Amino acid sequence: MGTIITNIKQLDLKGSYTYADYLLWQFKERVELIKGKILKMSPAPSRKHQDISWDLIREIDRVFRNKECKMYAAPFDVRLVNFKESTADNQIITVVQPDLCVICDEKKLDEKGCIGAPDLIIEILSPGNSKREMNIKFDLYEENKVKEYWIVNPTDETIFIYVLENDKYIGIKPLIFDSKLQSPTFPNLKFAVKKIFKT
Repeated sequence: MGTIITNIKQLDLKGSYTYADYLLWQFKERVELIKGKILKMSPAPSRKHQDISWDLIREIDRVFRNKECKMYAAPFDVRLVNFKESTADNQIITVVQPDLCVICDEKKLDEKGCIGAPDLIIEILSPGNSKREMNIKFDLYEENKVKEYWIVNPTDETIFIYVLENDKYIGIKPLIFDSKLQSPTFPNLKFAVKKIFKT
């Protein structure tokens, strides 16, 4: 068994780590592991971020409650793996904590979270994470075949939806405050965008 890490300063932030290492980290900072590299997460989300998250949870829960698909909110570990390789903890090098995710294959769920790609991931932008969600995670989720990815922008009150087609994300028309949202993957998941951005 490895050494418990209680201070992030004990780690080499330029080093490479696995999920087995991640499980030993007990410091207060929240981090994600992307291809072995540590990415610090933003401080606690703003109140607006939290309000939007809860409004999304209400809309999504209305569709998936008591159904096969399950919704989870951060902090919730999603281990992204290539199933052609080992899924042992010391072989997994990517662990993310999406704001919200929906998983329809219960075989991907265990006591630690999700292992494999969720069907839907939703990330809400914050001032410190826009580059990560718009660039790094976009590529990561596409590569790992997440079927549908939403990027929610609280500042502009817009939602961008990307759907996987032939292993590439195709974006639909950006949704603005007065738009109606309908998930391409889950047609029953539909609501007025203004319900999410209400003040």
